[in-house]
Amino acid sequence: MTSQELLRWYVEAGVDETISEQPVNRFLKPEAIQPEAKQKGLADAAPPSSLAPPPEISGSANGEVTSAVHLAQAAQTVDELKAALETFDGCGLKKTATNLVFTDGNAAAPILFIGEGPGAEEDRQGLPFVGPSGKLLDKMLASIGLDRSGVLISNTVFWRPPGNRTPSALETAVCLPFIERLIELVDPKILVTLGGPAAKSLLAQTQGVGRLRGRWFTYSTPKLSHPIDATAMFHPAYLLRSPGQKRDTWRDLLEIKRRLQSS
Repeated sequence: MTSQELLRWYVEAGVDETISEQPVNRFLKPEAIQPEAKQKGLADAAPPSSLAPPPEISGSANGEVTSAVHLAQAAQTVDELKAALETFDGCGLKKTATNLVFTDGNAAAPILFIGEGPGAEEDRQGLPFVGPSGKLLDKMLASIGLDRSGVLISNTVFWRPPGNRTPSALETAVCLPFIERLIELVDPKILVTLGGPAAKSLLAQTQGVGRLRGRWFTYSTPKLSHPIDATAMFHPAYLLRSPGQKRDTWRDLLEIKRRLQSS
């Protein structure tokens, strides 16, 4: 495959960022590059000393998480929580994103959907689930008589990860206090996680969504007056790639509808 063909493939696949997860020191002289990196053809590889440390929840990261906790807990309304996020600089995703993507829908709704992270269209509009997966989510809601006026939608991180990559453990950790506070303030009857990363963060589950869907869990924090019924569903973006899973998703939606009507 030629370079031109490879670039065309990237464009067709939706790649629109060339930002690496780790910084590369471009001021180093070529001879400073590790010999093994040259042997592997990694002309742009940088020696370990020029790379940022791996994202571990320690050291300065602890300070960022602590700051997030204090800011989030001080918020007494959803609007105050959004204002706190706008001033928060502890998540590196904010530096490369265009807009904060917080929530969409009704903060007084009985059901809260939490996805993974904003995509390109969400980043442009500053709203969650407004791209292709958002259109599918709207159809899913309509199938059980709901729309965005009857639900609240958010994500585990509030800024778009470069190239739509999966959020790192650190990025998720510094946003988690705000998500937890959002759940406390909204106090929904039902919490629905969309996709594996959201289920892992909020339901403390390590299994894939294929094994989690159809099961119900309880979500609670010290500040919630009662445990919340929670479940996991396939992310709409996954359903666009794997339409064969829509039948199971329809069953999940019907169970959500039943629980809403009986609560």
